[in-house]
Amino acid sequence: MEIRPYRTIKRKKTKKIYVGKIPVGGGSPVSVQSMTNTVTTDIKKTIEQVNSLADAGAEIVRVSCPDQSSTAALKEIVKQVTVPIVADIHFHHQRALEAADNGAACLRINPGNIGSKDRIVEVIKAAKSNNCSIRVGVNAGSLDKSLLEKYKEPCPEALVESAMYNVKLLEDNDFFNFKISVKSSDVFLSIKSYEKLSEVCDYPLHLGITEAGSLFSGSIKSSIGIGQLLMKGIGDTIRVSLSAEPIEEVKAGFEILKSLNIRSRGVKIISCPSCARQAFPVIDTVKILEKKLSHIKTPITLSIIGCVVNGPGEAAQTEIGLTGGGQDSNLLYLSGVPHQKIASKNIINKVVELVEAKVQEKNKKDVTKREN
Repeated sequence: MEIRPYRTIKRKKTKKIYVGKIPVGGGSPVSVQSMTNTVTTDIKKTIEQVNSLADAGAEIVRVSCPDQSSTAALKEIVKQVTVPIVADIHFHHQRALEAADNGAACLRINPGNIGSKDRIVEVIKAAKSNNCSIRVGVNAGSLDKSLLEKYKEPCPEALVESAMYNVKLLEDNDFFNFKISVKSSDVFLSIKSYEKLSEVCDYPLHLGITEAGSLFSGSIKSSIGIGQLLMKGIGDTIRVSLSAEPIEEVKAGFEILKSLNIRSRGVKIISCPSCARQAFPVIDTVKILEKKLSHIKTPITLSIIGCVVNGPGEAAQTEIGLTGGGQDSNLLYLSGVPHQKIASKNIINKVVELVEAKVQEKNKKDVTKREN
């Protein structure tokens, strides 16, 4: 019997595919993706950005391949990065053939602009020959003209029809190593399209709200769209598309997964918005702690609450807790148990010390567990 059944997300069972060595679907962890914004032919900068994204937690990274020089650059890029590379292909199917030959782990093709059936068959052959997966990336902003004529505008039925037409092409050519996305910048359209697609196929789904916007508004928009789908058990890999540095996409992606208890990475901070009751400057404290603890990858829960109204209750639910107290006498908790009183000026250093000690303790336990 589940202790908290209201927290349980029953993921839809999908087929398992591989993007390089990363499993997607079939009950595998929901992976976080991002995309470079460097010029792909600038090999040094592209490699640096891919590896920095990987360090931030990205498990799959996409690079744009608009020309032959870009696909040629892949050959060197894939040798020096630690995550599988997806080649982003639009308009020219020849770029997909080149990318597959040059080491891409996955080809992202857009059914609305990749061209004729014959061209897609060529892409499938190249993917097969190079053990490369495919993402059928349908986008409301670039639907095939025939579908726009039929439906008059982008709608869930049009996006799903486009996806399933290409699914049939892949299946008819005995190719099953693929995932699908049906993205829109409209949250309602995206959600309904993914729901409908999930009802008619069991291939892994790549979730995202395309062109979501700036770091602030785009993160909120993506959280609503991606979050709702994940709560319904839909989705096997995600990308938060932001007009911001790509590393912010990775951070936002993991925050969505952490909020739903789907994945854990780094410090999960529970903090109050602050009010006149706060016994220490909550906002500044959280801001500084986020920065000082950003290097932590081990999952840790931390509550920072400015007063005793909710502080002890939140501390009971986290590994490390801080509750504001009167006369500069704040209280630190370890696993819900009062640990020590602390003055406001010492909060930052002490919390960082406790978090790092907890990380060492957890990592040591993990090593012991693996050895046994």
